[in-house]
Amino acid sequence: MATVELKKLLKIYPNRKGEGVKAVNEIDLSIRDREFMVLVGPSGCGKSTSLRMIAGLEDITGGEIRIDGKVINDVQPKDRDIAMVFQNYALYPHMSVYQNMAFGLKLRKYSKAEIDRRVKDAAEILGIEDLLQRKPAALSGGQRQRVAVGRAIVRKPKVFLFDEPLSNLDAKMRVSTRAEISKLHARLASTMIYVTHDQVEAMTMGDRICVMNGGDIMQVDEPLTLYNQPANMFVASFIGSPPMNLLPGRIERKEGTLYFQATDSMITLRLSNRLAEAAAEYVDRDIIFGVRPENIHQAEESSNYETEHTAKLTIDVAEPMGNETMLYLSNGSQSLIGRIHSDVRPQINKTITVWFDQAKAHLFDPQTEANLTAY
Repeated sequence: MATVELKKLLKIYPNRKGEGVKAVNEIDLSIRDREFMVLVGPSGCGKSTSLRMIAGLEDITGGEIRIDGKVINDVQPKDRDIAMVFQNYALYPHMSVYQNMAFGLKLRKYSKAEIDRRVKDAAEILGIEDLLQRKPAALSGGQRQRVAVGRAIVRKPKVFLFDEPLSNLDAKMRVSTRAEISKLHARLASTMIYVTHDQVEAMTMGDRICVMNGGDIMQVDEPLTLYNQPANMFVASFIGSPPMNLLPGRIERKEGTLYFQATDSMITLRLSNRLAEAAAEYVDRDIIFGVRPENIHQAEESSNYETEHTAKLTIDVAEPMGNETMLYLSNGSQSLIGRIHSDVRPQINKTITVWFDQAKAHLFDPQTEANLTAY
C-alpha cells in the first residue's frame, strides 16, 4: 500500500472582501502504511477539504502532499492511484451494479477477463454477488454503499479515501456497515483515510484519529489515548458521548492543601496529589476541572472514596439507556452529567452525594485550553 504525508497543507477560499478564508491552516499529518486514519471534527473544521485535496479534487493553496514519498501536488486525480468513496455514493443510475464497478477499469483499458475477475472478486468480498445485474434504484442505501466501496476495491489503489460514507444510512445500518468497512480494512491490509463528524464512528474504526477544529489539528492519537488523555478542552469535549464535564472554578490553598472551588456553586474538592502538582502554579487563579460521566459515582453505591472528594448534587433529569442511566445533575450554576448502572433507580429532584474519581480527572488552563495533567 502506501504512506501519506501532509506538509504545511494550506487551503484558502477567496471571499468578497478579498481576504480569503482559511479552511485548512498549514497542517502536518503523517499516515502510516496500511493504517486506518480517521479525520473527525465538527462541520467546517477542514476534514473533508483535506481529503479532497489528497484526492486532487481541490487545488491546494500551499504545502505538499506526498504518497509513498512522491509529491503529488500537480498530479491529476486519475493518476494519483487513489480511490474515493463519496457520501452520496455517486453511482450511475442507468448502469447495473456490474457496470458501475467495471466502469473505471474500462476507462483504463483493462481486458474484459481482468475486469470480470476483479468485479466478481470484489462482489464476493462485499457479499453482493446476487446484486450485479440490478440498477442502483433497486438497491437499499446499505447495498448502494457496498457497491460504491466495491467500485473502489476493483481499482486496487494505494490509498482508499472515504468522505462521510455512512451519513445517509439509518442508525442500525451505520453500525453494521462500519463493521464491514473495518473488516474490509483488515482483509485488504490497505491504507485508508476516513472522514466523519461522528466521534463514535471515529472511536470504533480508527487505528489513529486526527481531531480537527477550525482548520487546525487538535490532536492525533490512538482512540483510547484521545479519550483518556485529551490534549486540550476541545478534544475532551468532542470525544466521548456524553462529553467530558468541564467545570470552571479556581484553585484555593487552605492550610497548605490545594482545593478546587467551582464557580457559583457549593462544589469544593480537595485535590489529589496528581492534580495538586499540576495546579501548583494556579493558586488563586481560574482553572477548568474535567471529569467524564462514568467517573462520577454515587457515594451510597461505593465504599472506597474520600469525603473531601465528594459534593452534593441534585438529580434534575434521568435518562434510562438500557444497560445504564444518564443523570443530569446540578449544584448552583454548575451542571454535570453522570453515568450509573440501570439497576439503580434515581429519584428526580433528590439531592445525592457523589464522589469524583480524581485518578481519572483532568485540569485545563482556561486561556490556552491545554490539558495540565496530560502525560
